[in-house]
Amino acid sequence: MTAHGDGAFGATLDARWSVGSRLHGGYLLAVLGRAACESAAGGGHPHVTAVSGTFIEPPEPGAAVARVETLRVGRTVAQVRAALVQEERIRVEAHITLGLLDDADPWWSGHEPVDLPPEQDCFRMTVDPPGASFSVPLMGVIEERLDPAHLAFAAGAPSGRGVMASWQRLADGSDWDPLSLLVALDPVPPVSFDLGLSGWVPTIQLSAYLRRLPAPGPVRVRLAATDISGERMDEMAHVWDDKGRLVAQATQLAAVRLPDRR
Repeated sequence: MTAHGDGAFGATLDARWSVGSRLHGGYLLAVLGRAACESAAGGGHPHVTAVSGTFIEPPEPGAAVARVETLRVGRTVAQVRAALVQEERIRVEAHITLGLLDDADPWWSGHEPVDLPPEQDCFRMTVDPPGASFSVPLMGVIEERLDPAHLAFAAGAPSGRGVMASWQRLADGSDWDPLSLLVALDPVPPVSFDLGLSGWVPTIQLSAYLRRLPAPGPVRVRLAATDISGERMDEMAHVWDDKGRLVAQATQLAAVRLPDRR
């Protein structure tokens, strides 16, 4: 990322962070988050702690500009508006809260980490999933291992519970950080697969909280749906680090094509 001045940053969107032909939503928010952290507002507030992003138009891999507008800088919090622009059109826009995260344990938590089989007993997702009509380049940079109990959709027998859970690592061996956790918060496959809906599920809006700096090692991710109606689906994601602590959570609204019940 290159600073251009006046809150503008040049970025190159990497096609490896794609699902099919579309750049991954969590990755795009991470690009905006990085620009926010490198802006003047991020000087004393080095971490993204909350983000609410709206996906207006899919960007293409290649050159883009992230524009950051500082809204307020306080003692413990800075707030900015960020936009990802290509061909002079805003593709993604987000309100981002910056602060300082640490690795302290929670004072209280009501969310126990999702129970998963050992990593080696879970199914590793691949760039070219069997039977799929498109590739998932994202699986070349993210090592995701899906709970075998949530694989029934691949055999045409989805459970109908609307839940997916997996282990995730960064494939290059890097440790997770607040920006990369935004990718973990938007996992694939979408939870609609467990409900027998196999079509494309584009994200419309995603809001995330980053709670603390994650411990080194893999993270556990649980994705669940609450309601599907009007060709819209919500997905709630929770991420726990290798110490079993909640490190991030998100809710997103996505479009989904429902079958004709007539």
